[in-house]
Amino acid sequence: MRLLIVEDEKRLALSLAKGLRAEGYAVDVVHDGAEGLHWASEGAYDLVVLDIMLPGMNGYRVCAALRAAGHDVPILMLTAKDGEYDEAEGLDTGADDYLTKPFAYVVLVARVKALLRRGRPAHPPVRVLGELTVDTAARRVFRGADEVALTAKEFSVLEQLVLRAGQVVSKAEILEHVWDFAFDGDPNIVEVYVSTLRRKLGAAFIRTVRGAGYRLEAR
Repeated sequence: MRLLIVEDEKRLALSLAKGLRAEGYAVDVVHDGAEGLHWASEGAYDLVVLDIMLPGMNGYRVCAALRAAGHDVPILMLTAKDGEYDEAEGLDTGADDYLTKPFAYVVLVARVKALLRRGRPAHPPVRVLGELTVDTAARRVFRGADEVALTAKEFSVLEQLVLRAGQVVSKAEILEHVWDFAFDGDPNIVEVYVSTLRRKLGAAFIRTVRGAGYRLEAR
């Protein structure tokens, strides 16, 4: 899942991004309302965490502009304000949820996960592919009766293949959804993670389609 954080408090924004990346999400961060609108309009995001008090263009206007342009990405609004009027205004502009600062990080993560579940296509959380069972909600993987331990990033790569099982998923598509725009390393990092998944799950599950990408197959 790819997330965008639009927050002008840089320390808070970077702290949230670090935590959410540890949860397995790809996260981009911007600190200005107009820039946030541009990134949210142009990027393929699964959720936007949007502060209300932003320089250049406040969160209300960013949210309203996204909805007016037809973008239905889930939006979680953040604000240091507190009051029914502010919450009502945020929801009236098209936000999906609202969180008042200061907040506990675990609460934000719970809200993010709830919004992502709500906004996802109706995929069953548990997918069974032959001997392989993948629980995308609990982020657990089993081969037969044995659980396979994966890192957050390994699971995120596998999840992209699981959600399109039987179809070819390109290296670029995996990069786009698992790594953020700030990633400027070698795109062959995908091959490294696929190789690790093959070692842990069994080489036969993930097939390389030359020149196109990878396909997860039931075995």
